[in-house]
Amino acid sequence: MASSDLEDLCFHINMKISTIKKTLQLRNIGQEPSLKSMLCKIGQEMVLLHDLLNKMEAEVQQQEKLKNVLKELQKSAERDQNEAQHLRENIPPHLPKPTQSCNTGLTVKCEEQTKVVEHERAKKPTKEPRLIKEAPLITAEEFESVPAYMKGRLTYDQINAVVQEINKAVVGKYKILHQPLKSMNAAVRNLYHRYLEEETKDTKGEFFIVEADIKEFTQLKVDKRFHSILNILRHCQRLREVRGSRLVRYVIC
Repeated sequence: MASSDLEDLCFHINMKISTIKKTLQLRNIGQEPSLKSMLCKIGQEMVLLHDLLNKMEAEVQQQEKLKNVLKELQKSAERDQNEAQHLRENIPPHLPKPTQSCNTGLTVKCEEQTKVVEHERAKKPTKEPRLIKEAPLITAEEFESVPAYMKGRLTYDQINAVVQEINKAVVGKYKILHQPLKSMNAAVRNLYHRYLEEETKDTKGEFFIVEADIKEFTQLKVDKRFHSILNILRHCQRLREVRGSRLVRYVIC
């Protein structure tokens, strides 16, 4: 037998002997009348401590649930705030102005209200739709000015086909943003809230889309060829990129 194995065996036996000695000492202590009352008191305190730990664990779980509820409330409040901000920044210009208060009697007030209603009815048929900015098609001269390494094998028609699809996505997105909230179903409302969350101070007042909008409104594949065409469109100043929050926003120039 090797010396290291013998040392390990001796160490193991000594540990066992030490454990037996401690056990016998504890048993002897427990049999002493002067220490029995103290051991009982320690046992009772251990039970109370166990109950206290259970209560603390239940309280921690309750606080975790409350924290999750508060997080959901915070997200809901942020969505409402973004929605209110969007409504504030996009107040329709055709809303009637409040009539000035006067003391000329109920008849005059009714006449003023009637005039306002008639004025609104007269304006509704001539109401113009809100304009949505679209990217112009690439001209032949611009196509020729694009460096050869950037164009590769891409053709003039292929690039303009992508421009048309991008415009399709822009129109689809901003038609939803211009809809009244009451007319939206659940799926459209989810898109509406996503659009509000994607807006930043750098995109305020701009028209932009992200890759998710390309997939939502077009059949384009967001692949290497698509990104090559985006580089050409940036070169021709049809769009620019705004990055932030792990998202690339393609802003129409």
